[in-house]
Amino acid sequence: MNKKTRNWIITGAAALIIVGAGGYTIMNNYLGNNVEIEQVIPASGSATEAPAAGSTNGETGSSNTEAAADGAVTGEELNGLWNITDASKVYFSVTTSRETVNFENSAVSGNWTINLDEQGSMKGEGTLDLTKINSGNSQRDGHVKEAEFFNTAEFPQAKFTTASIEGLPSEWAEGTVYDFTMNGTLNVRGTDKEAVFAGKALYDNNQVKLSATTTVTFEDFGMSNPHSVVLSTENDIAVQLELVLENQPIA
Repeated sequence: MNKKTRNWIITGAAALIIVGAGGYTIMNNYLGNNVEIEQVIPASGSATEAPAAGSTNGETGSSNTEAAADGAVTGEELNGLWNITDASKVYFSVTTSRETVNFENSAVSGNWTINLDEQGSMKGEGTLDLTKINSGNSQRDGHVKEAEFFNTAEFPQAKFTTASIEGLPSEWAEGTVYDFTMNGTLNVRGTDKEAVFAGKALYDNNQVKLSATTTVTFEDFGMSNPHSVVLSTENDIAVQLELVLENQPIA
């Protein structure tokens, strides 16, 4: 093999490596996860996890209500209308044959009415602009907005309306995390689906923070989970609310 031929082979091999690496990067960006979920309630550390409503703490023997006696937050401080702020996000997650892929959306609005004295009157509602969904890849985002999936041209918004909020104590302590259940109706693509969110609530620094999750399926809203030669997707869609709310000023 002469020197000129050997140089051409080396150059060609180098080009294939560069193109291959670039192709992998592009494919990984399109198929892989580019969004990390940001939780508004810390998993551990600064917030205190309260025992379930009506249960007792193994060390102190105190219930949620008794535990709230120190630094208790009164109904005067909490009762009323709380609006979802710009610091809030909603996440959709699907599990593919490669990994779990997250879609985030910060275009969420709505409110939550708190009444510690009459939990049955608590209610909430939220609206999400699906045209603002973001997975870190504009081509993939455009695909999920098309008619076969979210069909945002015809149904640009998703909505959730509560039917009941259960499990919260009648007294809160600032910085303490409380478990609750939120039952309601999720509307996507003009289709209603009953949904139950398992949630956590925290009052801290004049804000109420909510983190809640549920699972629905593509079929619930008339969609088929995507499959291709390269990638398959499970039917489940995880929905995660990460909401920061502030009190509505009294006029």
